Amino acid sequence: QVTLVESGGGSVQTGGSLRLSCAVSKYTYTFYSMGWFRQVPGKEREGVAAINSDGTVSYAESMKGRVIISQDNAKNALYLQMNSLKPEDTGMYYCAILNQTADEVVVGDYETKYWGQGTQVTVSS
Repeated sequence: QVTLVESGGGSVQTGGSLRLSCAVSKYTYTFYSMGWFRQVPGKEREGVAAINSDGTVSYAESMKGRVIISQDNAKNALYLQMNSLKPEDTGMYYCAILNQTADEVVVGDYETKYWGQGTQVTVSS
């Protein structure tokens, strides 16, 4: 069974940086993309960034220029480097294996195969 475990969250001040990691228990070719999502109380989970199996990436408009998604196939890991963080970036961040391409994922059109448990990111003013 494929499992995903997020780590790297924490508390930072506005303008700070964090690097989130997602460890995948088993590498697989059987997916269209992997992505990072954020969820806050009272709002739907939204796509932050996604990467296709060929390495091409897509970002949510609000995140462009501030985050970089990457993968390390040798380590079965997915990463999200987050810079210039803002209070509105606060939330629980999840990684996922998905059935849609990266550009579809970040605009809300996706079907999840697997979710991780999440890692909390808190950005203070």
